[in-house]
Amino acid sequence: MSTLVRQPVRSPVGERATDLARGLAGGDEASLAAVYRRWGPLVHALAQRALGDSRDAEDITQQVFLAAWRGRAGYRPELGSLAGWLTGITRHRIADALNARTRRAALVEGAQAQYTALDHRAQADMDSTVVDRTLLAEELARLPVPQRTVLRLSFYEDLTHPQIAARTGWPLGTVKSHARRGIHSLRVRLEDGGEDR
Repeated sequence: MSTLVRQPVRSPVGERATDLARGLAGGDEASLAAVYRRWGPLVHALAQRALGDSRDAEDITQQVFLAAWRGRAGYRPELGSLAGWLTGITRHRIADALNARTRRAALVEGAQAQYTALDHRAQADMDSTVVDRTLLAEELARLPVPQRTVLRLSFYEDLTHPQIAARTGWPLGTVKSHARRGIHSLRVRLEDGGEDR
């Protein structure tokens, strides 16, 4: 789990809890290694029980002993036991891990909900577009040929009136008239729901 466990470490003289606490507070690395050996299993068990995941428990164990080493100047052996101090650090780290897990889950859930909503909206838009295109194609097919020709060139090929006039050979005024009459007929038929079919 830790490089401290894997490396051979000399044992401090006397491994009583008070001696280990004084050694840790004084910056003795051998005391830190002994503290880790002695209370590491307790810290790991607390984290494992709270988090239900051995990797997370190992991470918490490492964080606790790193925090203990970095915060050793703030530890006062006369105010409480070393085991109690380490347990307090462990509880804080577990709470932080659970909060982070909750935030991650909420973010994932929110992202999934947003994706699902976008997917449903996109599907509804696509369905609506297909229906609209089908309806428009049916109504275009019912128009007289000149109106249908002008509107198809305008809608589907995105041609301007002068371009349509050039392609069909009709005068520009005639193209505009067919477009205007065709759009009016479509509007009336679509607003009425194609009742005169």
